[in-house]
Amino acid sequence: MNTHLDAFITYMSEEKGRSASTLESYRRDLAQFIAFAEGRGVTAVDEVRKSHIAAYLNEMKRSGKASSTVIRASVSIRSFFHYLIRQSLVVQDPSMDLDTPKPEKKLPVVLTVSEVERLLEAPDLSAAQGVRDKAMLEALYATGIRVSELISLNLGDIDLELKFLRCGAAGKERIVPIGRMTAEAVSAYLGPMRDQLVKRSGEEALFLNQLGTRLTRQGFWKIIKKYASAAGIETDITPHTLRHSFAAHLLENGADLRSVQEMLGHSDISTTQIYTHVMKRNMKEVYELHHPRA
Repeated sequence: MNTHLDAFITYMSEEKGRSASTLESYRRDLAQFIAFAEGRGVTAVDEVRKSHIAAYLNEMKRSGKASSTVIRASVSIRSFFHYLIRQSLVVQDPSMDLDTPKPEKKLPVVLTVSEVERLLEAPDLSAAQGVRDKAMLEALYATGIRVSELISLNLGDIDLELKFLRCGAAGKERIVPIGRMTAEAVSAYLGPMRDQLVKRSGEEALFLNQLGTRLTRQGFWKIIKKYASAAGIETDITPHTLRHSFAAHLLENGADLRSVQEMLGHSDISTTQIYTHVMKRNMKEVYELHHPRA
C-alpha cells in the first residue's frame, strides 16, 4: 500500500499543486492508517473496507486525539481513495458515508497589542539572527501571512520601496501591503546581516538559518516560542497566533471584513468572520472588568 501512497503524494504535488505542508500531512496521516490496517491483516488497497477506516478513526478518538486531528485524517483517507478510484486501482470507495466528528468551534487565540509589541521588541538586534528574527516577526504581524508562506519568501517577493510582498501557492498568489516598520526591519536584515548567514552565492531564500539554507517551519516555531518566553507572554502561542492577532487588530481598528479576507487569503468570508466573534468576546471581557454594575 505504501507504493500507492508514494504515487498519491506525487499526484497531489504535480497534478493538484498542493503545498509541502499539505503533502506532509497527507503522508503522515495515511502512513499511520496503512500501519493500522496492515496490523489487522490488510495488505492491499482493494482489501480496505469501511469498517477498517471506522475502526481507525474510533481508535484515534479513544486515544484522545483532537476532533480536528480525526477530521484531518478522514479527509486524507477520503482523498487517497478518491485518487485510487480515479486511477482504477479500486472498484469501490470504502471511505464514503463515514461518520466523522464535527469540528470544535474554538475561537482563535489573539494577543493584546501590548503583548505583540513586547514580542516584537524581544530579539537582540546586535546579532544577525536577532535582526532576522525581528524582520520575520514584524512581517508576520504586519501581513497576517501563514508561516509556510513566510518561510517560502524569496528575495524577489518583497518590495521595500513600494511596501508590499507577494506570497501564496501557484494559482493563488496574492499581494499584501507591509508597513513602514516592517520595511525598515527587513531592510535592516538585508545586506550585511543576511550576508553573515549566506553560505552559497545565488541563494534566493529571504530568511536563512545557521546553515545558510531556507528556515524551516520547525525552526521558526522554536524562534517564536523563545521570544514569547522572553517577552513574558504566558499565552501558549504558535506562529499562527500572530496571523490571528493581525486580523483581529485590523477589525478592531475599523478595517472592513472583505479587505481582511483578501489579505489573509481566505476563499470564504465565513472563515474570516470568526474574528468578529473574537471582538465580541473581548468587548464582553472589557465590560465585565470595567463597568461598575457588571
